[in-house]
Amino acid sequence: MVFAGLSSLVIEEVTDEGEWIRVRARTRDRPASCPDCGAAGVRVHGFVQRTVRDVPVDGRPVVIEVRVRRLVCPSRGCRQTFREQIPGVLERYQRRTQRLTAQIGAVARELAGRAAARLLAALTVPLSRHTTIRVLLGIPVAALPVPRVLGVDDFALRRRRRYATVLIDAVTRRRVDVLPDRNADTLEAWLRAHPGVEVVCRDGSGAYAEAVRRALPEAIQVADRWHLWHNLGEATGKEVAAHSACWAKATPPQDGPRAQTTRERWHQVHTLLHRKVGLLECARRLNLSLNTVKRYARASEPERLQRPPQYRPTLVDPYREHLRRRRSQEPGVGALQLFGEIKAQGYSGSLNLLYRYITQGRVEGDRPPISPRRLARLMLTNPEHLTDTQRSLRDELTTACPEMIDLSGLITSFAALLRPQDGNGERLDEWIATARTADLPHLHAFTRGMDLDRAAVHAAVTLPYHNGGTEGVNTKTKRIMRQMHGRAGFTLLRHRILLG
Repeated sequence: MVFAGLSSLVIEEVTDEGEWIRVRARTRDRPASCPDCGAAGVRVHGFVQRTVRDVPVDGRPVVIEVRVRRLVCPSRGCRQTFREQIPGVLERYQRRTQRLTAQIGAVARELAGRAAARLLAALTVPLSRHTTIRVLLGIPVAALPVPRVLGVDDFALRRRRRYATVLIDAVTRRRVDVLPDRNADTLEAWLRAHPGVEVVCRDGSGAYAEAVRRALPEAIQVADRWHLWHNLGEATGKEVAAHSACWAKATPPQDGPRAQTTRERWHQVHTLLHRKVGLLECARRLNLSLNTVKRYARASEPERLQRPPQYRPTLVDPYREHLRRRRSQEPGVGALQLFGEIKAQGYSGSLNLLYRYITQGRVEGDRPPISPRRLARLMLTNPEHLTDTQRSLRDELTTACPEMIDLSGLITSFAALLRPQDGNGERLDEWIATARTADLPHLHAFTRGMDLDRAAVHAAVTLPYHNGGTEGVNTKTKRIMRQMHGRAGFTLLRHRILLG
């Protein structure tokens, strides 16, 4: 049972040599095929002894000494003699059994060089990192047929310097190939050499789109829906920040020293601008940076420069109404007394947290202020995944500004388009026309970007294909690159990606 993997050999002796286990075996008396002509030879010319390593037993390495026959080839004109091989056990010119090589390859696929060598040493298979890499590169990569639906995406070999391209089957999500760059010519050459692709899933890259148009003019290009939603999210964040002075009026106005300084500087800048003073001269006279002066000059009113404080939710929020009522009834009530009252109601925070909550002025406000980024996140989140408090907060802020009402409706209708079905193409055209009638310039820029790739966007909202599998492969590729610490070349990286 211990040496079941050596069943094709005749084991003659097993010796315990302390740190080693030595196995002596021979081949069976069967005809063997000549490696050149394939004729079966039975005439023995001589014997050769091979010494190979096998998988460890009981934490000790195993050495196998195999007596192999040298047979005479029966075919006239072929080689005179040949050494018999043992399929499934030994390979030509190898010093390890196939099952030991398979185990080394399995470890090397996950850990590559140094880490694999350290783990193998703990498993009583001492190897250098170079041998481990050679075994890894020796693992054959299965040749896959050209997929009908191809997923294309890039990943960084060195961020902002070098990039590569990964190709997968978008249906089965199996790796197809890895290209050394993300140029259009490289992808075009690959597509021409591998005909059969009918649908290409990609992001908004112009290089990939051009390569597909040149190599496969009849192929359907499908834009990635995740990137469409991501681009809409960026436009939403800019719109929410641009209208923060409008929806933030649902909260009490800011009257602190910083807000007062902002109003004074706005009046100073606009007074100089009305006197035809240039921006650079305004910055010199007011001792401000040029970018700060530009920001003040772009604002039509000082309130648009004010941002609500970015407070995080705290344990005091559920008791704010009680605190507000008590402070209105008794303005001089102390924080310690309020702490005891809300403690009896279930408050689990500290007195210090309550004191900071009161001194920040959050008790008197109609609600805790919110940052533009957090409001954008609430608007982009599925309403079913929001709590009642978050939903009411989002509705209260979006209804305080007409532009936010339009933006919220457009986000909801666009999210429905990301579930592919028939008729979504016409609904997408209607959505773009509606978005352009709203006073949302950042959303207009988003629609102009979709116009540049309208056919692919239409395919994205009508066809079931997407590029999610390619993004998953890129995530695993980052793990592989972190393991290699940037020390390996593209050949090894490509091999590990294709092995999966």
